[in-house]
Amino acid sequence: MSSQDVLKKATTLASYNVLLQVMFRVLTFLLNAFTLRFVSKELIGVVNVRLTLLYSTLVFLSREAFRRACLSGVTGSSHSWAQVINLLWLTLPLGVVWAALLVCVWLWLLEVPDPQGVPHYGSAVVLFALSGVQELLAEPLWVLAQAHMFVRLKVVAESLAMVAKCSVTVVLVVLAPEWGLYIFSAAHLLYTGSLVLCYAVYFIKFLGSEEAAKKSFPLHKVGDLLPSRADGEPLVDRTLARLTWSFFKQSFLKQILTEGERYVMTFLNVLSFGDQGVYDIINNLGSMVARFIFLPIEESFYIFFAKVLMRGCDVRRQKQEEVAMAAEVLECLLKLVLVIGLVITVFGYSFSHLALDIYGGTLLSSGAGPGLLRCYSGYVLLLAINGVTECFVFAAMSQEEVDKYNLVMLALSVSFLFLSYMLTWWAGAVGFILANCLNMGLRILHSLLYIHRYFQASPWKPLRGLQPSPLLLLALGVSGVLTALSEGVFCCDRGWTMRFVHASVGAACLLGVFVVVLQTESRLVQFVRTQLLPRYTKKGT
Repeated sequence: MSSQDVLKKATTLASYNVLLQVMFRVLTFLLNAFTLRFVSKELIGVVNVRLTLLYSTLVFLSREAFRRACLSGVTGSSHSWAQVINLLWLTLPLGVVWAALLVCVWLWLLEVPDPQGVPHYGSAVVLFALSGVQELLAEPLWVLAQAHMFVRLKVVAESLAMVAKCSVTVVLVVLAPEWGLYIFSAAHLLYTGSLVLCYAVYFIKFLGSEEAAKKSFPLHKVGDLLPSRADGEPLVDRTLARLTWSFFKQSFLKQILTEGERYVMTFLNVLSFGDQGVYDIINNLGSMVARFIFLPIEESFYIFFAKVLMRGCDVRRQKQEEVAMAAEVLECLLKLVLVIGLVITVFGYSFSHLALDIYGGTLLSSGAGPGLLRCYSGYVLLLAINGVTECFVFAAMSQEEVDKYNLVMLALSVSFLFLSYMLTWWAGAVGFILANCLNMGLRILHSLLYIHRYFQASPWKPLRGLQPSPLLLLALGVSGVLTALSEGVFCCDRGWTMRFVHASVGAACLLGVFVVVLQTESRLVQFVRTQLLPRYTKKGT
């Protein structure tokens, strides 16, 4: 597959992933708004912080290292798919071990919620852990689909699973709210079970078909998806196993950085369950754009950079046309996420109060809610830049460099936990966001230094993507002032008519910024138009 084909596949995958994440976030957005009317904020806090942290910790530590290593390893011809499949199946016993350990911690070491307000906590812990182990059954199939860029499979599977989860949650919340945590446990089990079923059904039908033969798919029968030993080959590829171990050591640290505030809330009890629920809702609302735009771009273009670049190889010893393409794509991606992040930061400041008032009423818009969302709007800009820079860095690093970066991650993890505790003690929930900003800034600095050194001996300067045009900065500055004045005059306790006027001012300013982008960022517009927009008229793989 040529570099241009890889780029087309990666951008198509990113486009479909963006649409998928948009649907997920919208459904979750509506589901949270609905359940807030039927259940307590304490129960929401336990589900969205305590139990979701259990699930995310289990699946992340069980599979993240395997995903990164195997998606990098299968780009070349030196690795056997049988060995890759064998390696990926190790995620299942690893997940069982993690599930047993984490269930013990969650049941016996952490504070147990009041059973009157949050019933069935013990059963919910076990069921959430079981759902994580269940999802690992699909891990070899997921990596196969990602490596061969089956862009529609992931969309269909996760869409059906999310619809099933939301439907069950809504029905049970309305008909049996006294079930408490059983509602969310059953919905989550259904979600992971639906994912596994969709992937299994697809590959059972695909393997051995004419389409698989036409695509020269490396596996031919369902038995090839199970662990097996090929004649004359070790059970797993030792190079991939060592790379997996390197990523595995890093995964502990990355998980702490990713979910650090939840660990602090869970283990140090700095916020009540009710306050945790409010913070998590605002956190999900603030990160919505980051999740459904930035994360799919990061996942898809990690595959692109891993396929185009030779890991750990000096830029002068690689194919120059592929390095040139990687540099151009990186520059455009940096410019794209920078523009989106700046827009969110500027407009998020003046519309946080209105958004929370519409979404959750006075439960969210009173108190610290608007201030939390304003701070998070600035944090989104850092999230955007870090996602793109790290996806390039992790695709280009050698195994030795990955090991060295583990030490950096260790220092960041320790400092983050310390800052989270201290800043939360000083500034409440806002302290979590401030600690995230400081640590994200350090991660970005490390990635920028690596990218600068990587391209230093070449004519390409992809970091120019972080230099917006002066006219765009002026338009954003003017928009920020106008929307802030509009919020003070029209919003948000003067009725819906004044709120509409405030929203209209924001829409006009946003339109002006969009026009400026079209006029000043022609390369970015061309990249988005030709690479990122979904190819609905073309048949996907």
